[in-house]
Amino acid sequence: MSKLPLVSDEVAAIIPPVPGKPIEEVTREYGVSEPIKLASNENPIGPSPAVAVAVNEALSSLNHYPDGGQYNLKRALSQKTGVRPENIVLGNGSNELISLLIQAFVLPNTHVLTSEGTFIAYQLGAQANSRAIVTTPLDEMGGYDLDAMAEKVTPLTRMVFIANPNNPTGSLLSGKQIQRFIEKIDQKFEDEGPILVLDEAYFEYVDPALSPNSLAILAARPRTVILRTFSKAYGLAGLRCGYGLMSDGLSHHINQVRTPFNVNTLAQVAAIAALSDQTSLRRTCKFNRHNREWLRNELLRRGCLIRPSHANFLLVDFGQDAQPIYQQLLERGVITRPMGVYGMPNSLRISVGLPSELNRLLSDLDQILGLNDSDDSVIPFKRANRRA
Repeated sequence: MSKLPLVSDEVAAIIPPVPGKPIEEVTREYGVSEPIKLASNENPIGPSPAVAVAVNEALSSLNHYPDGGQYNLKRALSQKTGVRPENIVLGNGSNELISLLIQAFVLPNTHVLTSEGTFIAYQLGAQANSRAIVTTPLDEMGGYDLDAMAEKVTPLTRMVFIANPNNPTGSLLSGKQIQRFIEKIDQKFEDEGPILVLDEAYFEYVDPALSPNSLAILAARPRTVILRTFSKAYGLAGLRCGYGLMSDGLSHHINQVRTPFNVNTLAQVAAIAALSDQTSLRRTCKFNRHNREWLRNELLRRGCLIRPSHANFLLVDFGQDAQPIYQQLLERGVITRPMGVYGMPNSLRISVGLPSELNRLLSDLDQILGLNDSDDSVIPFKRANRRA
């Protein structure tokens, strides 16, 4: 009798992702007393003060299980988005929702479609669920090549993932581009086309004048899912709470495979409090926009190649292998994210941090790249107006 393999070929092929190094680990490994982390696209000024109040009040209830139906948070999100509570599904970060979507809807012998240079969780989710994934290269501007993706759509394409803005490039697709893509893929099907997942993890950072109306797309096309998160602009990365907006039929099946207590009590109350303070959110986005453009200009002045970003990070191409630069920054206590796993060995993804952190980054880069050893190489950073 032949012996069955311990795991599927897809699972065996997974290379576990390496997240941005924790600050504590850098302190242990390199003896740096005050490391700074610019690797994980976190909100450097933290969540709304209302979050701390709400979390503190909820501490006395931690002996009870979380609300498995997530009643209050779904209604708060419904009020914010206009989507009915029953069409909202919560996850332990949007990463869990990516996996649940693949688990529920991508059947055996069908596949997931996305781009090569995009959020790696789509590939990992497909592999973990033993499903095939088909990819196309980014276009020359570092964005999704929707025409190439449309060509790859077949009757076996069950799900299409599009990150908008894209991680790690920061590029943004317009509503017209997305609508044209939908028309091209749906005309290939007599019935309904594949499930289109619009991953909007960085939605809040996008200029509203440029942001596509994804809610209108969802209303017109039931096989659409919008993913958003509280980890980025709302500053709740440590609590892990994301949400999906979708039609009745899709949300029902996600809830069939979702574990009942997947979002903890503190995450739920923190998310409700964060939603209630839109002033803090506007302040965060204004702060990020100012810092991002200042940092981009400074790096361009140093000869780096950087495309415009609509998120809270920059993809920085040094024109040479970036791994040694990453390592030397790490040894100095500046944590960034190397992009070799995305097929971009010359690039680092650098999160937009506080002014003091960005000045330190530039000072260390100047030393590493041998640009200028004087203190004048870093222009003093003017702090953005913190008022909304």
